Amino acid sequence: VQLQASGGGLVQAGGSLRLSCAASGSGRRFSNYYIGWFRQAPGKEREFVAAISWSGGSTDYADSVKGRCTITRDNAKNTAYLQVNSLKPEDTAVYYCAADLTRSGTEPYEYDDWGQGTLVTVSS
Repeated sequence: VQLQASGGGLVQAGGSLRLSCAASGSGRRFSNYYIGWFRQAPGKEREFVAAISWSGGSTDYADSVKGRCTITRDNAKNTAYLQVNSLKPEDTAVYYCAADLTRSGTEPYEYDDWGQGTLVTVSS
């Protein structure tokens, strides 16, 4: 499946953003896929942010964003979302969405398909 992440930008600390992940080009339904969001700051490894099951009934969050992030999906629109509130400068990173047919893990290697990323910059 092809994934297109969008919604990033420059925001002041304390602000909010909603990132979108649009899926296309797969012979399988979007609802077959688990979706994960990861981020990678300059000079750092890619890290897990959030994941959601195929139905949306199960979600998981990294401790660093728990309480500030909400991951959702709209299977009718083939799109997943990541709402990030109370943004901090340390949230600055390129945010990637990823998809997998079998699981919603917390490690990058657990996902087969990746989008190109959207840059989030949080100013202090």
